[in-house]
Order: sequence, then structure tokens, then C-alpha cells
Amino acid sequence: MRVLTVAVFALAGLIFFTSFNTAKGTDIRTDSSLLKLSDLIQERSHNNGKLDESNGSLRRDVESLAERDDGSTKAEDDKLAALEDRAGTQKIKGKAVTVTLDDAPPNATAKLPGYPEPQPDYLVIHQQDLQAVVNALWKGGAQGIKVMDQRLISTSAVRCVGNTLILQGRVYSPPYKIQAVGDPGKLKQALADSKAIQNYMVYVNVYGLGWNVADDGTVTLPGYSGTVDLQYAKPVE
Repeated sequence: MRVLTVAVFALAGLIFFTSFNTAKGTDIRTDSSLLKLSDLIQERSHNNGKLDESNGSLRRDVESLAERDDGSTKAEDDKLAALEDRAGTQKIKGKAVTVTLDDAPPNATAKLPGYPEPQPDYLVIHQQDLQAVVNALWKGGAQGIKVMDQRLISTSAVRCVGNTLILQGRVYSPPYKIQAVGDPGKLKQALADSKAIQNYMVYVNVYGLGWNVADDGTVTLPGYSGTVDLQYAKPVE
């Protein structure tokens, strides 16, 4: 018993010493250097945004230098321009529609008879809701789509963790704005025809999820400024 008691006190002393050495005389619970995970995510998202802007500026410089005299023919230049338009790396101008989705009020209740009182899951925007809008706009002939402040390309993935959107290394909170350039009539018809959006509209009407479709007139969508290199996992040697 004495041996066990001595061992317990020795272990307690070791833990106390380790904690003291880690804290260096500070309160390790409130040390400002220990960022909350949410703060770290916001910081990384902000840094990624600045890197995207820097990358876009460098890309424009490279394109400007390449245009001076690269020995290419007009046909080759036209082919490259067409590929860049399809890739989404160039600006695009035209008539646009913006769809805005938002969470329901936290105190929302069922507005129509026959529906249950809402669960928390009913009151927030989900990944499938955003994907349904993007897919419908592409189906409606969108020439280019911007989600929040980022242009979508073929490798863009619209993903959510909870009700937080993670897009191309950056984090966003609702309300979510999705803007598409194309024929406004066809874009809005595609939204109306989408079965997934029709299901979403039930929650709009019953629980008050946010939904708005607006004509924007003529706008210019920015080109995608991030990296276009494909990244993939490799087996360990």
C-alpha cells in the first residue's frame, strides 16, 4: 500500500511539473497563442484568399508577357482562348441571375398544418441544397457560375461541414449567393424544374429557409484564379 501511495504522488508530481513547464507561468486555458479551431480555420481561409489574389495577379502578368510575341498563329491563339473560356480561367460578361439561400430563423415553427415542429437539421442550409442550385444552373445553360466570391471550374467541389461551406480552401457562412451568367429565363426555368429544389422549397414554405432569385442585368464574372494542377494521393514507397 505504501508503495502504491508513493507511486500515485510521484505521478501527480510529474503531471504538475509537465503542466507548469508547458504553461511557462501562463493560463493554458486562456493563452491567446492557443487559437480555437474555428479561429484557425478562419485564419487559414483568409490566407488562402490572399494567396488566390496573388496567384491571379501573377497569372495575368504571365499572360501579358506571353501575348507580346510567343510565335503562335492566330488560329492557335483563338483555340487557346476558347479553351480558357471553357476552363473558367477568364472573365465572362453577360446577363446573370443570383440565387440566395439562408438559414431559417432559430425560433422558426411550422407555418403550415400537418407538418412536425422543426428539428435543428431542418433549419440550416445543407450541401445538397447548394449542389442542387449549382447543378440546375449548369443544366439551364449557365456559361459561368460564381459561388460567393469564387468562380467554379470543372474540379470545384461544393462541400459543407455542418452549415459551413468549404470551397477551394476557403470557408463561408450563410447567406450563400450563387451567381450564374446565361439566359435568365432558361436559368430560372431550370431552377423551377429541379426536383431537389422543389423539395427544398417545402422547407422554405414550412420552416422559413431563405430563398431568393434575382435578375442582375449584365455583370462580369471573374476568372478562376486558383491553381489548376490536379492533386492526388500517392502510395507510400
